[in-house]
Amino acid sequence: MTKHIPNAITCCNLLSGCISIVLMCNGYAVAAGAMIFLAAIFDFFDGFAARLLKAYSPLGAQLDSLSDVVSFGVAPSFIMYHYLNQVVETSLLWRLEIADFNILPFVAFFLAVFAELRLAKFNIDDRQTTSFIGLPTPAMGLFVASLPFTLQNEKLAFMANNILNPYFLIAIVVIFSYLMVSEIPFFSLKIKNLKFKENIRIYILVVFAIVAVIFLGFAAIPFVMLFYILLSLFKVNR
Repeated sequence: MTKHIPNAITCCNLLSGCISIVLMCNGYAVAAGAMIFLAAIFDFFDGFAARLLKAYSPLGAQLDSLSDVVSFGVAPSFIMYHYLNQVVETSLLWRLEIADFNILPFVAFFLAVFAELRLAKFNIDDRQTTSFIGLPTPAMGLFVASLPFTLQNEKLAFMANNILNPYFLIAIVVIFSYLMVSEIPFFSLKIKNLKFKENIRIYILVVFAIVAVIFLGFAAIPFVMLFYILLSLFKVNR
């Protein structure tokens, strides 16, 4: 029975993503983002459980990717669609109509398309055993999921107008879609040993994340994700 525990946890990841979509469809953006965070917790622990129980299987690998498409691809796309639709519905500049229906906000779902491409590439790419080629899909999903928390945070109220801007939101879609399928190496957060030199970027990221979360709560996540991207790019350019 223990071999099914990781798959059961993976299914909880999928369930969280589905609930996030329903919540977003009903206008509960913060709750929808929270369910994506919960999906990320399940996504971490399914791999942890698989390693602990030595319960690896091809089925588990496929379940993991299929669940991630929903939780970190489709669910965040609904959040992005909500905000894009909100900022363009009254704008004459940002209208692309078919039968009096503005289709521009559907650009948000390119996040889901490229997340699926990213995960499909990951499944057949044997180079990604100790690091990632392209931005991991959960990183994109968590960045978008944190936007409702950022907009709600009083300390970051000055950023609201910049976030709720069509240029900014579409730029997020374009940049993150590209990063997911790019050939840019991103470091893995898996620690094989405690040697500082071999894990220096992980330790730096963890310290930054702890400090940011203390001051900003969940609203710190987009800054942590951006810092993770910068740390990965630093290795490429050094």
